Amino acid sequence: MISYEIVDVFTDRAFAGNPLAVVFGAETLTDAGMQAIAAEFNLSETAFVLPTTQDGATYRVRIFTPLRELPYAGHPSVGTAVTLARRGDIGHGAAIQECGVGLLPITVMEDEATLTGGEPSCGGPVDTAALLAAAGLADSDLTGPARFAGTGLEFPYLPVTDEAVTRAVSHPREDVPEVCLFAFDAATRVSHSRLFAPGHGVAEDPATGSAALGLGVYLVAEGLMPDDGTHSYVVEQGAERGRPSRLHCEVTAKDGAATEVRVRGRVVPVARGEFVALP
Repeated sequence: MISYEIVDVFTDRAFAGNPLAVVFGAETLTDAGMQAIAAEFNLSETAFVLPTTQDGATYRVRIFTPLRELPYAGHPSVGTAVTLARRGDIGHGAAIQECGVGLLPITVMEDEATLTGGEPSCGGPVDTAALLAAAGLADSDLTGPARFAGTGLEFPYLPVTDEAVTRAVSHPREDVPEVCLFAFDAATRVSHSRLFAPGHGVAEDPATGSAALGLGVYLVAEGLMPDDGTHSYVVEQGAERGRPSRLHCEVTAKDGAATEVRVRGRVVPVARGEFVALP
């Protein structure tokens, strides 16, 4: 039997945060079958729990948007880990998730999990014209340089005013599959973020753990977070979608570059069921 659960991630209440479908018993599904199921759910991502293939892994997960598979993503990782622990499939405490970028450490508590992202990466400044156009914004909204950054999955980060984050509207472009726009308050270390990802079949994501992780890499590179030691920051996302989310992050830096980034969030169960038809 192939079953599923729906959970809301990066929130402490149902019908907020980012919804996730976690599918169990998917060993017999083909790649095309998993993609068809993800398209049927039509959520930002759907996670498929599978037997491990690498030594040291606690469980394996494959993650699909409505249009394609991702090497990993934050809210599916956090949501899957907490759901597995709640079902008794894994224990609380330290675990290792096997996914498309390899083995990622994750610590599971009763209703929350902390994911450590992959190896941090950060590119040089990029042209902002296409990114601004994809968000319906102008040069006057910018507050710093745009650049790609990530921890196994890179995003283009576009720093703009807080008012511009709220005002932005997605304008899909073939040359901009996704854009993460944000306004960071250095005094409180809180980021007001939005992510448009039309190239993945996601008009706007309510909470993006992998983008929250990459943001820490960007912030260190731009001198907006200390260049040594471990420091926390918070990402607030999803309010414009009516699904407020809160992502608690930590970035460890050395000599002006991020060396490790973690994201923590709570998970709320919403629904469960089983498939009566399969692709």
